[in-house]
Amino acid sequence: MRVINSIADLRELAQQRVPRSIFDYMDRGSYDELTLGRNRSDLDALKFRQRVMIDVSKQSMATRILGAPASMPLVIGPTGMAGMVHGDGEILTAQAAEAFGIPFCLSTVSICSIEDVREAVATPFWFQLYVMKDRGYTSELIDRAEAAGCPVLMMTADIPVSGLRRRDPKNGLSVPPRLTMRNAVDIATKPRWLWSVLRGRRREFGNLSAAVSRTRGTTFAQWLTSQFDASVTWKDLEAVRARWKGKLIVKGIMDPEDARQVVALGADALVVSNHGGRQLDGSCSTIEALPGVVDAVQGRCEVLFDGGIRSGQDILRAVALGASSTITGRAFLYGLGALGRPGVKAALEIMSRELQVSLALTGCNDVRDASRRLLLNQP
Repeated sequence: MRVINSIADLRELAQQRVPRSIFDYMDRGSYDELTLGRNRSDLDALKFRQRVMIDVSKQSMATRILGAPASMPLVIGPTGMAGMVHGDGEILTAQAAEAFGIPFCLSTVSICSIEDVREAVATPFWFQLYVMKDRGYTSELIDRAEAAGCPVLMMTADIPVSGLRRRDPKNGLSVPPRLTMRNAVDIATKPRWLWSVLRGRRREFGNLSAAVSRTRGTTFAQWLTSQFDASVTWKDLEAVRARWKGKLIVKGIMDPEDARQVVALGADALVVSNHGGRQLDGSCSTIEALPGVVDAVQGRCEVLFDGGIRSGQDILRAVALGASSTITGRAFLYGLGALGRPGVKAALEIMSRELQVSLALTGCNDVRDASRRLLLNQP
């Protein structure tokens, strides 16, 4: 048995077990991947203050996220195609999150549908929404999330057009996977992955199948590409806010001016996010943008942080700079690709233990008390 005690270990194992086209889709970014790199390097550059001779025998990592209790300030974020990383990936991840006591957010472009996941868990999950050209189907998705009891809707705002992800076309990425000589050989060497996907209940985008079936002769890829809408504006957020009665989050905020607008239109929270470095390459990192957004909203809504979270130390860095909670995407996907549900559990356990140790060594007992005083050279 190999020893797995870091997210890097899970990534290495996932890279061995998941076909290259799928692994690169979850692992890499857009254009030259400058922003992808900054998300990590800027987090790493934040230095902790090591404190000593402080009683840290009674620690707490528990918090509240949008009014609900959570075992630590972490949300498993919405990621497309998790069910291609491992069969029934969204279900397995939701179950792992539920057992760990943190929120799970299902993507619009998930493989398992809203209804599939709801049948598999006792605790209602969050749902992430893309505003598509077919506004009628967008409204249907909102209604389905409400019917499933989802307490939180996360509207993604940063994808009016899809970023140029150069690796995906080279890898022949598609859903279901398109067999070419190159990826057929790759898939043949991944029997564990192939068996899990073949056993999964779906191999297409479960939330979107009804819409695609209405357009005769259109493939999933053609329909999805046609649905990115460059005309989305703040009026669409107003419409979503009017229709959705639960908690509303807007994801993809990097600018203080946009943050103030989100607050003005009645959102309960926002996510500082650059889509994991998968949209506008050349933008700043999310950790660089976080303090300005926190200052702009002045406590009028919760600020969640996304982008590069791969350890408990990353969680602590973001919370210390003002985030109420953090979101992870790639870290849990590595666990899922490596070991399925046990891998997601392992990722959460690793991050939780790292957070606990880092709290203690910075002289902090409660993650809710974390502030800039835990970091060097932060005013």
